[in-house]
Amino acid sequence: MEMASAFTLNVRLDNIAIITIDVPGEKMNTLKVEFASQVRAIIKQLRENKELRGVVFVSAKPDNFIAGADIKMIGNCKTAQEAEVLARQGQQLMAEIHALPIPVIAAIHGACLGGGLELALACHGRVCTDDPKTVLGLPEVQLGLLPGSGGTQRLPRLIGVSTALEMILTGKQLRAKQAVKLGLVDDVVPHSILLEAAVELAKQDRPIFTPSTCTRAYSGGAVRSCAAVQNGR
Repeated sequence: MEMASAFTLNVRLDNIAIITIDVPGEKMNTLKVEFASQVRAIIKQLRENKELRGVVFVSAKPDNFIAGADIKMIGNCKTAQEAEVLARQGQQLMAEIHALPIPVIAAIHGACLGGGLELALACHGRVCTDDPKTVLGLPEVQLGLLPGSGGTQRLPRLIGVSTALEMILTGKQLRAKQAVKLGLVDDVVPHSILLEAAVELAKQDRPIFTPSTCTRAYSGGAVRSCAAVQNGR
């Protein structure tokens, strides 16, 4: 029996697409390998709709955005080659999200961890709630893993190499106020207006890297050009 989709697309009258994340039958959203085809089907629809102005990812769960990847998915890899293929699939999917020509925003409430944060990083902007339950981080190191879907590249671009390394190598998690101060999220709002705040951000043009943001992103050990960052490489 085919699993019901965890990703549902609805287009508002103002031409903002809302992608709702809700893993069927589970209290928390976790990423599974079969979700890649579901997201790609939605990406295809987004590209075909030339009237769209922006996209928002939001969770239907009460207390989490995406809590990470399903550990069983990783445990099912029997060889290093299988693990590499899995990582490359995740990297490609995040790249496809980031490559969308319209603004893509993550509306974050609750736990945004591991693969969940990597999905948020693949978006062009992020808004989170000021709720104590909202935390952002890459805790994979506590399982002997490193972020495999682009987090090791995208996080330093936003918050700087040294701070990103601290998060990646220790599993440190950030509260909302810390995240906005570092530039990981663009705004912190009450839960009651999260979706509308994300929609308003999605109506703006995609962010453009300026000299100041490039300087911040590569403080503490820059080795690549600002042009490379701007082009998403």
